[in-house]
Amino acid sequence: MSRPAPDGSIAARLSAVKAAIAQAAERVERDPGSVRIVAVTKGVGLEPIREALALGLRTLGENRVQEALAKIEALADESPQWHLVGHLQSNKARQAAERFSMVQSIDSVHLVEALAARAQRPLDVLIEVNAGEEPRKTGARPAEVDAIMRAITASPRLRLLGLMAIGPLQGGPEAARPVFRRLRSIRDDLRQRFSLELPELSMGMSEDFPVAVEEGASMLRLGRVLFAASPDRVQASLGPGALPLK
Repeated sequence: MSRPAPDGSIAARLSAVKAAIAQAAERVERDPGSVRIVAVTKGVGLEPIREALALGLRTLGENRVQEALAKIEALADESPQWHLVGHLQSNKARQAAERFSMVQSIDSVHLVEALAARAQRPLDVLIEVNAGEEPRKTGARPAEVDAIMRAITASPRLRLLGLMAIGPLQGGPEAARPVFRRLRSIRDDLRQRFSLELPELSMGMSEDFPVAVEEGASMLRLGRVLFAASPDRVQASLGPGALPLK
């Protein structure tokens, strides 16, 4: 008989996260299997990442190209999928196109052109939308999305799979709900007007991921809730109804 994972381990946190995802999905009659976890490894060492990979977290997210490169080399034998989830500067476009399987943070036509000029193979991308139109936040304004989408679809190597958004950093999980709802509405409008599938909605982080599941997220970008040192902080992120870590 297998032993339960120690409190505070990545395995215990992942179990609690999956329980929270399942509960949120059940509330809106979704299949929890339709929600994918991107384990964000910013500031995380190689051994915890290897532990996460062994637990089945095969998609890893990094915020900065430079930090990711050493990890990509060190973990090449593990063959994870790497997603760039942070802001991309155009001078890093070549490295991003070469080393990542997806760039989630496309927010301008200029960046599309930089990636398209350097991509030597198919590259999956998401448009990052500032769906709450917050003045200091990265991401394209909703009014800019059409032009970015057209630039992506004009490239033979870039494959547009959907949209990404970051919820508000203050106000608690419910403050993110209207932002996530608007992102889904923008995606649905694009689908209808341009006959695109756009299956991916990347929204929801450690602070608000159950709300994101309820609002239709297909990918959750989770870092602290998986790799944090304190089980109590992890539990607080899971919201009401989540299974306890200890």
